[in-house]
Amino acid sequence: MIKKIEGFIRENIAAYKYGGAIIGISGGIDSAVAGKLLVEALGKDKVYGLLLPERDSSPQTIKDSEFVCNYLNIDYKLIKITPMLRELGVYRLKPPSFWAPRALQNRYARGVWEKEAKRGYLSDLNTEGSIKFLESLAYYRTKHRIRMCTLYFEAEKRGWAVVGTTNKTEYRTGFYIKWGDDATDIEPIQHLYKTQVYEIAKELGIPEIIINKKPSPDIAPGITDEYALGLEYNDLDRILMKIEKNEDLSLENNAQVKKVIEILANVKYRNVRNLHL
Repeated sequence: MIKKIEGFIRENIAAYKYGGAIIGISGGIDSAVAGKLLVEALGKDKVYGLLLPERDSSPQTIKDSEFVCNYLNIDYKLIKITPMLRELGVYRLKPPSFWAPRALQNRYARGVWEKEAKRGYLSDLNTEGSIKFLESLAYYRTKHRIRMCTLYFEAEKRGWAVVGTTNKTEYRTGFYIKWGDDATDIEPIQHLYKTQVYEIAKELGIPEIIINKKPSPDIAPGITDEYALGLEYNDLDRILMKIEKNEDLSLENNAQVKKVIEILANVKYRNVRNLHL
């Protein structure tokens, strides 16, 4: 599979006459795996990393992202997108954070989610709920879209491709932002479930500190992937794979199966693009 992905990267970079690949490095496993595959396929000189933290990013994010870039031995640039978000008025939707300890920020963000997301992740997926919750959706989704614009700005100056890091679990459940992290030129790991990304990571020799890190979109304090989804990746992937293969689900937790089926039924709302006659 690793060789197949590397071939896919080389073939498409050449076919569309890109000079190289730009990738957002978040310090998480998906961007580390995608980055390593790019380096193996193209060589480190044809891969450039962007680190795009903002006001609410975890203090560990920059350290982990720099660690990944150094591990990959690629050139990179750190661009803080806080000024752009502030200019848009994004931060005015939430209380100032400079005075609050990280633990308090975490409790606040989770409190908003638990109070306002009446149907959990389904409320997010359907863009539904109170004005306060809708503002929260706009608050974090804009961060992904600013990152996308920044990636394309840097890529198009070079004639390079923007490479995505969305995996199959995220794609099937709609756990991405329309016109944000789904707006890319190529997606080398979108056919891999999250748990398969972990398997590939071990084969590639990705450092344990990155493999063992809790996956997070890093757009709101304390909100991890599994917290937002309401399911652990091991359970989610196992159920998704069984549904995909039309296998028996009777031994699975009924509540978890019901939640996954509901998510799959509502993904269409995330996938809507330009509607026209």
